Amino acid sequence: MAGVLAIIFCFSCLVLLHSPRCSSHPLCTNFRAPFTTKTPLSFCQYNGSVCCNSTEDLQLRIQFMSMNVSASGCALVLKSILCSKCDQYSSELYRIESVPRAVPVLCNSSISTRSSQSQHAKIDYCSEVWDKCHNVSITSSPFALQATGGTLINSTSKLTDLWQSKGAFCDDFGGASDDQATCFSGGPVLLNSSENLSPPSGICLEKIGNGSYLNMVAHPDDSNRVFLSNQAGKLWLATVPEQGSGETLGIDESNPFLDLTDEVYSDGALGLLGMAFHPNFQQNGRFFASFNCDKVRWPECSGRCSCNTDVGCDPSKLSSDNGGQPCQYHSVIAEFTANGTTSNLSSVTRIRPVEVRRILTMGLPFTTHHGGQILFGPEDGYLYFMMGDGGGSGDPYNFSQNKRSLLGKIIRIDIDTIPSAKYMNELHLWGNYSIPKDNPFYEDNELLPEIWAMGFRSPWRCSFDSERPSYFLCADVGQDRYEEVDIVTKGGNYGWRVYEGTFLYNSSSSSVANKSSNSINAIFPVIVYNHSSVNRVEGSAAITGGYFYRSINDPCLYGRYLYADLYADALWSGFENPKGSGNFTTTEHRVECAHDSPIRCTAQPESTSPALGIISSFGQDNNKDIFLLTSNGVYRIVRPSRCNYTCSMENGTGFTGPDHPSPGSKFSNPLTLQLLVFYCVSFFVDIFLG
Repeated sequence: MAGVLAIIFCFSCLVLLHSPRCSSHPLCTNFRAPFTTKTPLSFCQYNGSVCCNSTEDLQLRIQFMSMNVSASGCALVLKSILCSKCDQYSSELYRIESVPRAVPVLCNSSISTRSSQSQHAKIDYCSEVWDKCHNVSITSSPFALQATGGTLINSTSKLTDLWQSKGAFCDDFGGASDDQATCFSGGPVLLNSSENLSPPSGICLEKIGNGSYLNMVAHPDDSNRVFLSNQAGKLWLATVPEQGSGETLGIDESNPFLDLTDEVYSDGALGLLGMAFHPNFQQNGRFFASFNCDKVRWPECSGRCSCNTDVGCDPSKLSSDNGGQPCQYHSVIAEFTANGTTSNLSSVTRIRPVEVRRILTMGLPFTTHHGGQILFGPEDGYLYFMMGDGGGSGDPYNFSQNKRSLLGKIIRIDIDTIPSAKYMNELHLWGNYSIPKDNPFYEDNELLPEIWAMGFRSPWRCSFDSERPSYFLCADVGQDRYEEVDIVTKGGNYGWRVYEGTFLYNSSSSSVANKSSNSINAIFPVIVYNHSSVNRVEGSAAITGGYFYRSINDPCLYGRYLYADLYADALWSGFENPKGSGNFTTTEHRVECAHDSPIRCTAQPESTSPALGIISSFGQDNNKDIFLLTSNGVYRIVRPSRCNYTCSMENGTGFTGPDHPSPGSKFSNPLTLQLLVFYCVSFFVDIFLG
């Protein structure tokens, strides 16, 4: 009977060995099952089932510190790699083909297309490691340890000391992510899943600062630092603390990075509205600011008025607005530099408020609806400038639909190619820039050459999805009834003032006739909501656009577009299903503040929800963490468990998310085969010889 049982068991093992679709089994490098710690790990911060206890977590911290890595981008990568030993699938990451490794197999998308793995290898983490670390000195490098078979030739080395190219490095450390293997993509291994993700049970926040800011931009050096600015015109360099450290935002408001308060006019909707670093800032030190100025106070503010005969507008017939005359206030984009003090631009903590170059100056007909955000396109490197319709109820001069006006548009310009005076005059440019050769103007010469998209009322916060750069989402503040979010594309017309949201807008109070809805081929928003659904008491709303959530902290939020409203202490998300369809389902989320928040959160009356005040903007750092910039302070979205919310996928830092899951190894993985054979043989021996 024992022999029959053994044969049946081993036959079952063989079936498993040849089954192509079985799920991988969690296992640690010591062949033991993962376990749940009583307290979260302090360094690696993995949650749920892990392969490290607190002692091993401390040892990894010590190992990390001993590497003496000065480059912050490389340091973040190395920390992630060291912490992969705590992954519940670490056995498969570190012991592929039963050969012990000092470094996990790094996901590599550069595998030959002839490989059966190539169609699944979409994550190129190996290249990211090389790009960030290849020229960095690392003491007791785990890469050198593995390359030399466990013996370090030099105590300190660079990747370029042992590998001549990225390709050679990834030949040694890279592997595809497919049905046959598991690789490390920067975070915990997650098995493929086709199930629809349910909405998160809530969003957990921690408060890390008390200041009120309007903009946040991650430092271009990939460090844990960010730049913050306020409406009045000051910018600060700040250090973002590690989650769980109990520390607050490191910022010295008495020592701004840049002080533009003498140039900026700040009042109501006017002020410092945007900032952006050149994609090559680390090499050229170029920095750009978008702000409003008053030509009465500052003579250098003066520029062309956007209310002019070309667009059928006479500024002399416009009445004053909030005490300001037509085109007294201007929108400005100016360039500054961090060069001149040191060759190491990461060490620059202050720059002079002296313009290197005026990019654009434009007089404004009214005092509201200026947009003002600036962004560099992640793929094309051009500068995008979000411009509102200039103000006035109902866009009275229909600037948004006027192809000869920059108001109510998203502008796309080339600030790297210096134009000649002749070029600027021929195209009637508004400043010192060139026009990208693929702008819609070259297909529709009725458009001003700067225009990328049109039909906006007051775009307030746009963002490119970090995983799908073609997804360029802008929130557009509505007039009387509807707020919206649009996916912005080349040459798109987003409807205002013919439409507000998806509904025809009644513009009977405007002095210029509205266009026919059939004449503009409007692109409708992917998210729209009624003012009354946000604030039934005041009946008003003003959307604040955010980001696609790509952080490691809340897997249940991953891939959702976050946004807020000035008149609501709440957060919403839009979930696209199916992916790429533009079909978004929206959810309002409960918001709580973590009990161990570094700064205690003030609760709303008769509620446990934090009193956020006005949510004026979102921010994103180099870890893809999302921040709320509010009138009551700076908040960060953190792990849901810190607020006792439940997320079944929560698994600590480095989460790769549903859009780029790290497929779990199948039973055909060489290590798993070895283990199954081992268990079969052990069982057989126990039955017959025990």
